Amino acid sequence: MVKRLLLKVFREGVGGLMAFISYLTWPRKIKRDVAAQRDIDKQVESMSIYQYFACPFCIKIRRTIHRLNIPLEYRDAQERGGEHRLTLEQEGGRIKVPCLRIDAGDETTWLYDSKAIVAYLNEQFDPALKQS
Repeated sequence: MVKRLLLKVFREGVGGLMAFISYLTWPRKIKRDVAAQRDIDKQVESMSIYQYFACPFCIKIRRTIHRLNIPLEYRDAQERGGEHRLTLEQEGGRIKVPCLRIDAGDETTWLYDSKAIVAYLNEQFDPALKQS
């Protein structure tokens, strides 16, 4: 029990430090004209990201979201018994973060792998990739 508690404290401490360093080194946001940004904002209304604050894979996703300048809704799934954690488990099928939820009409897609999430977001929202 004590060993698990110490491991959790260490993991949260290191994760918090990583999040702080990540914040200090945020990448530059993509700049778009007002109309293009409004279109992007509308596109992401049906998306949300389930995450933990100190998870290194979630930090990677948050950096991508910041760089792409997309206003995704963040949902903290760390709290046991919390609303977002239960939704992730019951609707998404498992408690694993990061997870991108994409609602398209009656269909919901749960994208779990951080590499797949980054690839999807870049493909959808990075103008440099859309031009090639």
